[in-house]
Amino acid sequence: MSPDSSPEQFAGLVALTDKILEESDDDVARLAEKIGSLDADVRNELMVSDLLNAWQVFYYYFRTVPDELVKERMELEPASSLTRGLKIDEVEFLELVFVMKDHKPLILVSDGEKAVATFSGGNAYSDGMQYLENPEYSE
Repeated sequence: MSPDSSPEQFAGLVALTDKILEESDDDVARLAEKIGSLDADVRNELMVSDLLNAWQVFYYYFRTVPDELVKERMELEPASSLTRGLKIDEVEFLELVFVMKDHKPLILVSDGEKAVATFSGGNAYSDGMQYLENPEYSE
């Protein structure tokens, strides 16, 4: 919830989220459809709230299912954790981080200290994974 949101606005967001989660019946594709039909301001607020988990936000933006461990890791984290970044995978010395910045989903490849590559758009996850697995060929 943003600092300028009132408790009434948050209560409305909670009710709306409960409704779309119930209507989606644990189907992430249906949930993504319902999220897509929301007003942009409401959707932006929801995508970094504690009302969804990181997996639901990830699927909405990338429409892909990662391996089970990555999916489970995201299911355990609230969407609010995405504002500071969530490590979702790693290979050797590189980490794959999912972050929401200015209402945009980004996939960062980090060496643990700094981002060495940043990907955006619908293919960001697959591009990030490709870089993570073959960094020497991605430059």
